[in-house]
Amino acid sequence: MPLKLYRPGPERLEPTGDPDRDYRTQLRSGRWRLPPLANPEARPLDTLSGILFFGSLLLLTFVILLVGYGVGFWR
Repeated sequence: MPLKLYRPGPERLEPTGDPDRDYRTQLRSGRWRLPPLANPEARPLDTLSGILFFGSLLLLTFVILLVGYGVGFWR
């Protein structure tokens, strides 16, 4: 906090403002808050399924690059 929000006390600086008040709520306008969007077509994906899918995609890409450079397709 800036020093101007504190006033000198008997032994140390004491806060003058309300510590529970959050100034960031005043910076945001209500018109910019969007309602949560629902996507009925999206299905939640299991974590293990996602890891397996992207891991296999990574492995397939690596194998394609390795074979392409090994055969001399990319020089």
